[in-house]
Amino acid sequence: MAAPWPTMPWAKVGSGTFCRETARPRTGARTAVVLPVPLCWDGALGSGAVTAGAAGTSGVSDTTACATAELVYDIAQVLGWEITPDVARALYTGMLTDTGGFRFSNTTPRCLAVAAQLLACGVDPEDMYTRIYASAPAGRVRLMADVLGTLQVDESVGLSWLSMGPDALERHAVRAEDLDGIVEHARSIAGTRMALFFRDLGHNKVKVSFRSTGSTDVNAFARTFGGGGHAKAAGALVAGGLGEVRDKIVEAARALLRATA
Repeated sequence: MAAPWPTMPWAKVGSGTFCRETARPRTGARTAVVLPVPLCWDGALGSGAVTAGAAGTSGVSDTTACATAELVYDIAQVLGWEITPDVARALYTGMLTDTGGFRFSNTTPRCLAVAAQLLACGVDPEDMYTRIYASAPAGRVRLMADVLGTLQVDESVGLSWLSMGPDALERHAVRAEDLDGIVEHARSIAGTRMALFFRDLGHNKVKVSFRSTGSTDVNAFARTFGGGGHAKAAGALVAGGLGEVRDKIVEAARALLRATA
């Protein structure tokens, strides 16, 4: 299929190859999107900002892209690689989930144009919705109930947060990908400007998901903790125990929200 915007000046022939896995396990078997051709960099590719410590010697970052899957589509089009139905489903999955089902502010006209091209390549949107959003195992619902029970809200600054202990996945017999979207429940609370989800990974490490509404930039905030992402969605891996990390980030978030009120 022809790309809606076929000119990507950064995608030039040079050294290196690119391979990125884009499909999520619960949509079925993983689909590796492989471009067996030379590209112009040996480094990271992403729709968020490239931060220090990224793999490789250079990177491609386009913060206007709705998802890394959109950039993979661009590269495939520039290099004349066939978008098969399986690949189209993998790319559509990345775009659908990173835009919250095409509801978030990163849902741009270009995002929808690329999604339309993927539909033309064989994606069935109702089937994708069912497989991604309407096929949750019972354990995921029970896990969600536990996590929602930890909800804390500071209405004075518009901050909401959730927490999860290190044994929750095993206790409910679910996988890490079943956590997708849980932080959105905190963001959905009226008046919330920033939502946080703290997941204790054990071994003195906590994974933190940041979400925002309005003009609050969680990408910049997450970068102060060694993470990054988009203005409305970011993440970080922070050393420390759950209570320690949560207290530190919640206080920093309160300070930011007060300063930008």
